[in-house]
Amino acid sequence: MSRFLTKALAAAICCLSLNALADVKIGVIASSTGVTAVVGIPQKNTVALLPTEIGGQKIEYIVLDDASDPTHAVTNVKKLLTEHKVDALIGPTTTPAALAMLDFVAEAKVPLVTTVGSSSIVLPMDEKKKWVFKTTQNDDLIAEAVIEHMVANGVKTLGFIGFNDPYGENWYKVFAPMAEKAGLKIIANERFMRTDQSVTGQALKIIAAKPDAVFIAATGGPAVLPQAALLEKGYKGKLYQTHGVATNDFIRIGGAKVEGTLMAGGPMLVADDLPASNPIKAVAQGYIKAYEAKYGAGTASTFGANTWDAGLLLQKAIPVALKKAQPGSVEFRAALRDALEQTHELVGAQGVFNMTPQNHNGMDARARVMMTVKNGRWTLIQ
Repeated sequence: MSRFLTKALAAAICCLSLNALADVKIGVIASSTGVTAVVGIPQKNTVALLPTEIGGQKIEYIVLDDASDPTHAVTNVKKLLTEHKVDALIGPTTTPAALAMLDFVAEAKVPLVTTVGSSSIVLPMDEKKKWVFKTTQNDDLIAEAVIEHMVANGVKTLGFIGFNDPYGENWYKVFAPMAEKAGLKIIANERFMRTDQSVTGQALKIIAAKPDAVFIAATGGPAVLPQAALLEKGYKGKLYQTHGVATNDFIRIGGAKVEGTLMAGGPMLVADDLPASNPIKAVAQGYIKAYEAKYGAGTASTFGANTWDAGLLLQKAIPVALKKAQPGSVEFRAALRDALEQTHELVGAQGVFNMTPQNHNGMDARARVMMTVKNGRWTLIQ
C-alpha cells in the first residue's frame, strides 16, 4: 500500500508539474500575402514584439497567413483550434475573414481579439460575439469625427464608394443614417471589388452627380484606386477615407494622388503631434520605437498597433485567468474571456479600452483624431 501511494503521489506531482509548465498558446491569423498584405504584414511583424512570458507563464505564438482569403482564414482557425488547441486568437486582417471565423470561435469557446475595422464583428452582442473583442475603432466612432469635419467645412452633398463586401456594406449602413441626421445628402453610391483593376465607371458616375465630397470605404492598397480614378477624371472636391488606410504604405502606394486625403483614425499614426498630456502618446511612441528598431524607420502602422494592443489586452487578462485555471483547459479560456471583458482604462497605442458585457471594443473619442496627408506624411489636424 505504501509503495502504491508513493507511486500515485509521484504521478500526481508529475502531472502538476506538466500543467505548471504548459504554455499559453495564442494563434494569430494575418493576411501577410494577397491584396490585403499591406495591412496584414505589420500585424504579422508585430507578433515578434509581443511578450514571450506573462505572469511567469511561457507564451507560444502560432502565426498563420490567410492570403487575404476568408476561406483560408477558416481553414487556419480550424487548425489552430483543433490541432494546436490555442487558448486565444488574434486577428484576422479583414472583416469578411473575421465573420467567416465567428461560428468556429464561438463553438470552441476560445476568445478572439480581432484587429478588423467593422463593428459588425462585435455588434449587436449575442452568444457568438461574446467571445470576440476588438482593438480597432468602431465605424460609428470614426464616422462621427468625419461627419463633424464635413459639416464644419461646408460639405452638403456626398458621393460614397466602398468595397462590395461586408466592410463596405457595414460602413454604408453606419455612415448613411449618421450623415443624413447631420444634414448631409448622399447623391451617389457605388461599390467595387478588392481585386478590381479599374473603377473608372464608378468614378464617372460619382463625378456626374457633382458631390461636395466623396467618402471612400476601403482598406489598404485597394483604397487608392477610387481616389486615383476620381482625380484622373478631374474631381476637385474633398476626399475622405476610413481608418482602413491608416498606414504610411497608403501614402507610399498613392504618392501625389493621396495628398490632401482626410481621415479620422487612431492617434498612433500622428503620435509625435499629440500633446504630452495625452496618455496614448507614450504608449504609441513606445510601440513605434520597438517596431522600427526591428523593421526600419517609417515602417510602423496603425494596423500593427492594433495587434500590439491585442497583446496588451491579453497581457493584462492572462495573469487573472491563471489564478483560476491552467492553460489548455476550457476553464482557462472561459476565465480569459471574463478577464478581457473586465478590462478598465487600459491605455494602448490606439486608444483607451474599457470593456463591458455589452461593449467588447471599449474605445471612446480618445481613440480618434482627424488627420490629413500633407507633404507626404499623415499630419494631425489641430
